Amino acid sequence: MSYELFHVDAFTEHAFAGNPAAVCFCPEARGAEWMAKVAREMNLSETAFLTPREDGFALRWFTPAIEVPLCGHATLASAHVLWETGRLAAGEVARFHTASGLLTAERRGDWIEMDFPAMPPVEVPSAPPLLLQAIGAPARFIGRKQGDYFVELESEAAVRALAPDLAQLLAVPARAAIVTARAEPGPYDFVSRFFAPGAGVNEDPVTGAAHCVLAPYWGALLGKEEMVAYQASPRGGVVRVRLVGERVKLIGQAVTVLAGRLLV
Repeated sequence: MSYELFHVDAFTEHAFAGNPAAVCFCPEARGAEWMAKVAREMNLSETAFLTPREDGFALRWFTPAIEVPLCGHATLASAHVLWETGRLAAGEVARFHTASGLLTAERRGDWIEMDFPAMPPVEVPSAPPLLLQAIGAPARFIGRKQGDYFVELESEAAVRALAPDLAQLLAVPARAAIVTARAEPGPYDFVSRFFAPGAGVNEDPVTGAAHCVLAPYWGALLGKEEMVAYQASPRGGVVRVRLVGERVKLIGQAVTVLAGRLLV
């Protein structure tokens, strides 16, 4: 027996950029222990597991270390593969049943638009000293959402130059740190990076779920409902966002790099 397995670069229009994800189609439900082993074998920031349902697909996401409740780039990769393999017609909506509720995706020309919850950060009165030491740059704002710290820095240059102490960051009682700043004048509204050593991912190349936090924060500061973001990791990637009430539309592109079969 074997399962179809795809390697997809998400939030990019070019191969070998953006954020790589593995997408595994499972005809029947598999246990979390098996999924975790496959994710460790793939050794990508996320592996997505899709199981057909009458009204869509069950979707779960695993890093090499843990299962996560929400992942944007592996959802984008999953939707991309559904249309690319003909499992969904071009005009069909992809419906994913997840630990974070129903998520949907639609094709918009060369782009895919996903519907995710908006999760604005809540300011914290004081941050753990280790967090600030680990980041090593002055913070303008520190907040928290769903176990992640959210840190605004002074400038785009500060975000791009960041070289956090990952050992110290691992000691902070949090899953990850989202670090962001307003972009310099140009094509982007804001930039970010995402460090999650506690989840087995030192730096995630392009983090869709982080933009559920970033979009409402920057939307309020900039007075905008539609923005273009850049995640300034070494691989880099573009995320377009649109605020709709308590939801965020995450819009990106994806490229299949490899297709094969996982021997079960």
